[in-house]
Amino acid sequence: MSQSHSSARTGTGAAEILLNVIRGGLIALAELVPGISGGTIALVVGVYERALDAGNDLITLAKSLVTDRENVRKNAHAVDWGLILPVGIGMLLTVFALAGVMKSFVENQPQISRALFLGMVAASIMVPLRMVDRRDLQTKTIPAVMLFIAAAVGTFFLTGLTAAENTDPALPFVFVAAAFAVCALVLPGVSGSFLLLALGLYGFVLGAVHDRNLTVILVFVAGAGTGIILFIRLLGHLMHRHRTLTLITMGGLMLGSLRALWPWQTADADLLAPSGNVALLILCIAIGATAVIGTLWTEEMTQRRTKQVKALQKQR
Repeated sequence: MSQSHSSARTGTGAAEILLNVIRGGLIALAELVPGISGGTIALVVGVYERALDAGNDLITLAKSLVTDRENVRKNAHAVDWGLILPVGIGMLLTVFALAGVMKSFVENQPQISRALFLGMVAASIMVPLRMVDRRDLQTKTIPAVMLFIAAAVGTFFLTGLTAAENTDPALPFVFVAAAFAVCALVLPGVSGSFLLLALGLYGFVLGAVHDRNLTVILVFVAGAGTGIILFIRLLGHLMHRHRTLTLITMGGLMLGSLRALWPWQTADADLLAPSGNVALLILCIAIGATAVIGTLWTEEMTQRRTKQVKALQKQR
């Protein structure tokens, strides 16, 4: 990554903490929706790489508690707690507050919900692509194009898979599903909720959260934690060593995932031509895209103002 941990961090004042709680809520909201990735939203709100570094630091801290106790304090200090804690709180509050609501919205208004999220994901494709170093891309054009196409086509076909809803799954199955689904927090373009939907566990997991079924929740959390530990190191390595190709692949994954959000489709994910209240659904797509574009614009303006302030401070 282009920044060190220290330079990537921002202040930990009340306003920043509140903003990180809101960011966590938005990431969790995305995770509740089939077809949209929490990693995508982390990119949009500007905390993706910082969170990835913080996750790696947490893993290092956890390992030192077992194998390197002398460095526990040092490793604990390295963790970006000003990001991790408020984002985690925002995610938990959102999941418990909105699990039932989102389940109802997605199930009762499938076309409108898919249209909104189609616009959001489509606009979000520009996020990883804007992060690519153009000069580095010029030296890797052919593999970048091949990876983008392969990721888009592969995701397009994978998101066409569906599974019947499993109302009483075995707990080991829930554990394994959580380990795969949580990768969406780390990998933009992959929807954790959609993976659960494809495995037939979406309604079951949201229902367990809404009903406060602690057994299922704890098994799911354990599986998610395992998935993060196994996967976050790999992606961190890719972002450090193969940043351009990784970002290009993310863009392809996001493009291919749009298939799952096409408003006009059957229960078996067969795509249909637009019909019915087309104008309303197009409006929903536009609203979703506008929301993301507005977020990106706000983030860019904030970064510009921050740079201007720092430049003025140096001149003084």
